Amino acid sequence: MAITDTREQTVPADDGEVNLLIARQVEPGHEEAFEAWAHGILETAATFPGHLGYGLFRPAADGGPWFLVHRFRDQEAFQRWQDSAERAEWFSNCLGHHHTEIARRELHGMETWFAKPGTTRPAPPRWKMAISSGLAIFPISLAGNAVLGPYLVDLHFVLRTAAFAVVFSTLMTYLAMPAVSRLLRPWLTKAGQG
Repeated sequence: MAITDTREQTVPADDGEVNLLIARQVEPGHEEAFEAWAHGILETAATFPGHLGYGLFRPAADGGPWFLVHRFRDQEAFQRWQDSAERAEWFSNCLGHHHTEIARRELHGMETWFAKPGTTRPAPPRWKMAISSGLAIFPISLAGNAVLGPYLVDLHFVLRTAAFAVVFSTLMTYLAMPAVSRLLRPWLTKAGQG
C-alpha cells in the first residue's frame, strides 16, 4: 500500500525539478516504528517551501526494502531540506528503529522518465535522453497536427497551442515516453557511451 501526497502533479520535464528516491532496509519486527518515523520525516519535509509531494512504499515482498520518495521544485528547495535542522533532528531520533539506508538516487528533470524501477543505475547521458525524447515527440507531433490541426485551425493561436500542449504532454507521459524508454532501455543503459 502506498501513502502519497498528490497536492500537485506535474509532467516530468527538464525544468530543474529534483526527485529523491531512498531505499531503507528495516529489520524484521521493527516495521511499525519505522513507518511512524518515515511518516514523520515525510510530513515534516512537506512543510518546506518548494516541496511538491512525497510517497512511502512498503516492500513488495517480506524483507524487501521500503522506499521513500520526495519531490522538490528545484535544487535550492532540495538543498534547503537536506541542510535543515528539522531533517537532522529526525535522523538523530531514528536510533532504535533498526533501519538503514541501502540506496539513494536523485533524479533531475527528464531523468525521471528514464529511471528503471527497482534499480539505482544512473540515468543515461543527456544526449541519449534528447534522442529518445525526439523519437517520442515526432510521431505525436505528426499525428497531432494531422488529426487535430484541421479542427483547430480557426482557433486563436494561444488556444490552439494550449490544446496541443495538453494532448502532447498527456500522450508523452502516459504513452510515448514509457514505450520509447522501454524499447530503448538496452541502448540507454549501455555502459561506456556517455
